Amino acid sequence: MARSTDEWVGKDDDAIPPPRVRLRIFDDHNGRCWICSCKIFAGNYWQADHKRALINGGENRESNLAPACRNCCCGKTAEDVAEKSKVASIRKKHLGIRKKSSFSCARTGKFKKKMNGEVVRRDT
Repeated sequence: MARSTDEWVGKDDDAIPPPRVRLRIFDDHNGRCWICSCKIFAGNYWQADHKRALINGGENRESNLAPACRNCCCGKTAEDVAEKSKVASIRKKHLGIRKKSSFSCARTGKFKKKMNGEVVRRDT
């Protein structure tokens, strides 16, 4: 009968799982990348990747970690950042938060746009 172990939970988001936890993660997934299912061989680079990214509300715990091969971990990180950016921009729009435009063509602005598309200063 196998001895049960407590799930590892990071003290903060920057906590790196210790080698014993990385080994358990690798064994739980039979040494396969959780994204593309390719076999990770000895000496190959792999990363303990968060299934649900921390920036998207995931937790830094063993149940949220899985092995990802070199090809997949970079692409997934880019997708996570893009998702976070999209969610943040939609949330800002709903809350009415927007960055003031540096170029204003309103009547009170310094510039005006002519019918032909040319931009000129108002005071000239």
